[in-house]
Amino acid sequence: MARVIAVANQKGGVGKTTTAVNLGASLAAAECRTLLIDLDPQANASSSLGVLPGDISDDVYRVMVGEMTIAKVARETMLQYLTLVPASGDLVGAEIELASAEGRERILERAIADIRDDYRVILIDTPPSLGLLTLNALVAADSVLIPLQCEYLALEGLAALMKTIDRVRQSLNPDLAVEGLLLTMYDLRNNLSAQVAREAREHFAELVFKTPVPRNVRLSEAPSHGKPALLYDINSKGALSYLQLAEELLERIENGHS
Repeated sequence: MARVIAVANQKGGVGKTTTAVNLGASLAAAECRTLLIDLDPQANASSSLGVLPGDISDDVYRVMVGEMTIAKVARETMLQYLTLVPASGDLVGAEIELASAEGRERILERAIADIRDDYRVILIDTPPSLGLLTLNALVAADSVLIPLQCEYLALEGLAALMKTIDRVRQSLNPDLAVEGLLLTMYDLRNNLSAQVAREAREHFAELVFKTPVPRNVRLSEAPSHGKPALLYDINSKGALSYLQLAEELLERIENGHS
């Protein structure tokens, strides 16, 4: 049965979609059957894998409004073991349309139940907000992977997310765990990066992944080519760090961490 991991942080620009796409690709490279669900109306995870919103009519929006199953909208990617449930701008309306729906927080959870046995890992890329879509991801997930940008005030934003996770545990998903904190945009030459890393490890100890993701030009360029970093430049520091992260994550899952 798949481990369902929401990649979440309500702060934008922290490397959330970059992480969802490149971790998914790296897990696939390790021959781990992986499903990536793009739950962000910006659809950046989809375009980063070469699927442009204008090219599709069947996407995660159809799943959320109950018109289609995940199996029907899922599509293969350029990586054998990575499958994508794409998003489109239609998702913007989903928050409003679903506001009065019964059991609206559990729509994604119910949809995933049908395909959990088909994958080893299911990653959900969430919007940079704490609205109904992100709530659906947190209710459906076994755990949350939190990208943490190595910049000023990074830990302050984290406190709000931790409170949300606690609230979800209390009312909707008591078993929701924190999979780990991922240090992103890490710069070895920058004292601030080192300070954020030190503070994160002091507060969250072994929850912080050993592998940080560096600032990397190739990582930033890859989405515009519709490819994950390992297909764009496998020798880049960014691609190598996500391959290492995938290894670390699989080890945690095997050892029953979190």
